[in-house]
Amino acid sequence: MLADDQYLVREGIRRLLETSGEVEIAAVSDDLDSLLAAVDAETPDVVVTDIRMPPGETDEGIQAAIRLRESHPQIGVVVLSQYATPSYALALLEGGCEGRAYLLKERVKDLDQLVAAIRAVAEGGSVMDPKVVDALVAANARADDSPLNELTPRERDVLREMAEGKNNAAIAESLVLTERSVEKVIHSIFMKFGLTWEDAIHKRVKAVVLYLAESS
Repeated sequence: MLADDQYLVREGIRRLLETSGEVEIAAVSDDLDSLLAAVDAETPDVVVTDIRMPPGETDEGIQAAIRLRESHPQIGVVVLSQYATPSYALALLEGGCEGRAYLLKERVKDLDQLVAAIRAVAEGGSVMDPKVVDALVAANARADDSPLNELTPRERDVLREMAEGKNNAAIAESLVLTERSVEKVIHSIFMKFGLTWEDAIHKRVKAVVLYLAESS
C-alpha cells in the first residue's frame, strides 16, 4: 500500500509502480490514521510511505513503521523522505532493520531501485539510501576513537555497499572485485568493529547500522 498526503506525488508513484508489473497497489492513504486502518483491512506485503503526513507533519512514516513492527511484524516498510538526516534513518531502524528501508524521494525516478527496495523489505531485508549512509559514516568518523578511522578506503566502500542492502555478488559487481575478495573485506570490517561474523547476509546490515547508531 502507498501513503502520501500530496495527491499528485501519491498518484505519480502509484502509476510508476504499477508500470513495473511487479507491484500491485492494494490501497492508498493520505495520513497516519488511514494508513494504519488500511493496513488492518488489506494486510499488504509492503507499505511505501512518506515520512511526513497529517496529523502532525513530523515523522508519521516512521511512527507507522514502529507501530507496524508490533502489530504486523511481517509487513515491510519503505519510508520515502527528502531528508538525508541520519537521525531519521536511525529512528526507523531503532527496533531492528529487518523489513525496513529508508530512501530519499529523489530515488523514486529510478523505478528499478524503488522496486528493488520494496522487494528487499518484503523478503525481510533492509536498504538505506547511499547519501544517508555517507552522512552516518562521515559523522562517526569525526570521533578520534572511532573504529571507522581504522578502515581502509576499500573497506569504507564495501561498508557503504553493505548498508545499502547489497549482497556479496552485487558488491563485487559494483566495485569490480571477486566475491571472495568481498568476503575477506567484510570479515576485516567486522573484526575491526569487534562484531561477530554473521553467516546470514541480511543480518550484517543490522550489525553495521547498530554500530553506527551507538557511535552517533
